[in-house]
Amino acid sequence: MNSTDSTDSSSSTDSTHGTHGTDSPFHRAAAAPRDEAPQFVLPLVVRIERNAPPSRTDALETAARAVVLMLSDERSSGDGEWAARVRDWQDGRIRKVVRRARGAEWRKASELPGITATGGGAEVRVFPPVPLDGWPRELSKLQVSGTELDDAEQPAGDVGPDRALIWLNPELHMSTGKEMAQVGHGAQLLWWDMDETERAAWRDAGFPLAVRTVAPGRWAELAASGLPTVRDAGFTEVAPGSVTVVADHPVRY
Repeated sequence: MNSTDSTDSSSSTDSTHGTHGTDSPFHRAAAAPRDEAPQFVLPLVVRIERNAPPSRTDALETAARAVVLMLSDERSSGDGEWAARVRDWQDGRIRKVVRRARGAEWRKASELPGITATGGGAEVRVFPPVPLDGWPRELSKLQVSGTELDDAEQPAGDVGPDRALIWLNPELHMSTGKEMAQVGHGAQLLWWDMDETERAAWRDAGFPLAVRTVAPGRWAELAASGLPTVRDAGFTEVAPGSVTVVADHPVRY
């Protein structure tokens, strides 16, 4: 599976690989090309308080988890209240936009319908898809810039069993906001690539996952492995067609 997305600390994605789930837009025959469909975006807001920002890896993993929390929520499928918007979003380019909030901004954003994912110290709220030019006022005024985050120490290499692994391309430099959108795409591709039994097991476990940057010497092999990959549309930060992420299913021991 290969996915492509566009970004302004966001991302637009086209995907290829494997067996897609029946709710994947790459599985369905589209009535019109994706670029001609109404365009929606999935908004994500990361909480970055001035004196207590989250670590980079924690924010990345929490953003990826937020995406699958939205996809798996009963409101996003069938006759759910968000289902029509989720379908419209998936029928166009799969766009995600990451913005930041603190203090009163975060409190106001948290009052809008959505889901807040929490990590070790990170909080990311994901909202139902919105039209490209139809953002709620509380979200449209939030900043895209200023999402650069750091890790105080190198993330552990051993991530343990039952975790999905989302690998970042070591050859690309992206802002943390851009990376959050990219790993969100990776988590989405994994969700589409799973059958119902695999989805239920991952969901029941709380969507355990880890985000890591692969060693430079392994990237070419990993990108050619046939695993779900994210290929960026190149609207911001990276060249069109760049493979930003490779995602792998949870390893069961």
